[in-house]
Amino acid sequence: MLFFDLKKINGRYADELKRAASEVIDSGRYIRGGAVERFEDELSAFTGCRYAIGTGNGLDALRLILKAYTELGIMAPGDEVILPANTFIATLLAVADNGLKPVITDIDPETMNLDTELAEKAITSRTKAIIPVHLYGNCCWDGRLRNIALNRGIKIVEDNAQAIGATSDTDGINGGRTAGHLGHASGISFYPAKNLGALGDCGAVTTDDPLLADTVRALGNYGSTRKYVHEYMGLNSRMDEMQAAFLSVKMKYLDADNEIRRGIASVYGRCIRAGEVKKPAPHNGKCVWHQYVIRTSERDGLQRFLAENGVETMIHYPTPLHRHEACREYSHLHLPVAEKYAGEILSLPISPVMTHADAEYVSDLINRFFGA
Repeated sequence: MLFFDLKKINGRYADELKRAASEVIDSGRYIRGGAVERFEDELSAFTGCRYAIGTGNGLDALRLILKAYTELGIMAPGDEVILPANTFIATLLAVADNGLKPVITDIDPETMNLDTELAEKAITSRTKAIIPVHLYGNCCWDGRLRNIALNRGIKIVEDNAQAIGATSDTDGINGGRTAGHLGHASGISFYPAKNLGALGDCGAVTTDDPLLADTVRALGNYGSTRKYVHEYMGLNSRMDEMQAAFLSVKMKYLDADNEIRRGIASVYGRCIRAGEVKKPAPHNGKCVWHQYVIRTSERDGLQRFLAENGVETMIHYPTPLHRHEACREYSHLHLPVAEKYAGEILSLPISPVMTHADAEYVSDLINRFFGA
C-alpha cells in the first residue's frame, strides 16, 4: 500500500484535468490570465477571506506576507517571529529570508501544534508576529492567539500548508472559523501531495487586509503594479494559468475528499487498540487529516514491520527545526516535547483513494505487532 498514490488520486478526474489543460493551451494566456483570477475568486469564497493571491509556492506565500509587512513598516529586520519546533523548515525560511529573527518554541504535547501558552511567554518588545502551523490538518487556534492578535498588536500569520478546509471552534480575529481566515493572513501550499494539490508547485496568500493583499500581489510580480513601474524590490512568484486551472477542477472535490479522510481517520481511531500507541488527540474544530500521526516508543520497529507487510509509512518530521544543521545557531535550545516526539511519531497512510478496509488492514497489523 503506497503512502500516497498521486497517480490514482489524480486519475479520478484525469479527463477534466486534460480538458482544463487544453483550454489553457488554446487561450494563449499562460501567466496572469483568467484561470488564475477564477481560482483566486474560488479560493477567496472557500476560505471566507476577502482576498486570495496566487504565488509560486507555499514558501513564497509566507515569505511574501512577511516581506509585505516589512515594506509597509510594520516589521523591520531583527524583529522576532515566534514559530513551533515541529514543522517543515519552510516556516522558518520565510522568516529568515526577510531578515527577521525566528523564535522557536516547543509544541503542545496533545496536539503537536504550537504550544500557545509557551508562545505567549516568549513574546518580547521585539515580537512582531506569531506563525501558528495548522499541522497535520488540524487548526492551531485558540482564544489566547485571538487575544494576542486583538490586544497586543502582534500579527498572526497562519501557516496553512496542510489544513485547507479545516475549521476552528474559536472565532478568528474577523469572525471566521476556517483555516486561512483566523489570523491576519495565511500562506497556503498546493504542493501535489496536499489535500488540494496542484500538478506542480504553487501556493496562495489569503487575507482580509486590502493593503496587505495589494502589496503581496505587487511583490510577487517583480514589485510592480504596472508594467515597467516597480514600487518595490520584488520577486517573481506567480501562480501560472495551468496550475490554477487544475486547482479549479480539484477544488470541486475538496470537501468530499476531506470527508473521506475523516472516515479513514475514524477507522484508525476505532480499530487501533494497542495501548502502546498514542493516537491523535481530539481536535479543536473539524480536522481535514492531511496526516494521521501516531506515537510509539517502538516507532522504528513498527515502521519496519508495516513495510514488510506492504504498508508504506512516513515521518513528519524526523528532526525538530533547532536540530537541523542549517539552524545550528539554535542548537542550544532544549525543547523536550518536540525532541521526544521526533523519535516517536509515525504517519500512517491516509488519502481519498483509501478504503475503510485498507485502514482496517493497517490497524490490524499495528495491533498484531504489539500483540493487541
